[in-house]
Amino acid sequence: MSAEPIEHLPAEAAAEPYEVIHLGGEAAAVVPLHDLRRMKALERLASADALEEADAEAMYAQFREWEAAGRPGAMSHEEVTRFLLGEAE
Repeated sequence: MSAEPIEHLPAEAAAEPYEVIHLGGEAAAVVPLHDLRRMKALERLASADALEEADAEAMYAQFREWEAAGRPGAMSHEEVTRFLLGEAE
């Protein structure tokens, strides 16, 4: 398994103090162990509502990054319809 630095960072990610890499086909962040332990403790101590809100914010951030990257892999409505009806090429 190799780790390669990501070539394009969204503006929001560029403001983060962590390096973003590709690891096993997925993006990963290199964070100091202290920060990781702190995040795990916060997650363990957070309420269910706070965790749900954090998950929603993380998904929205991922959507904004995908949208800023030009929506790679997105299909038009017509393409999805053809695919679902078995008419895809």
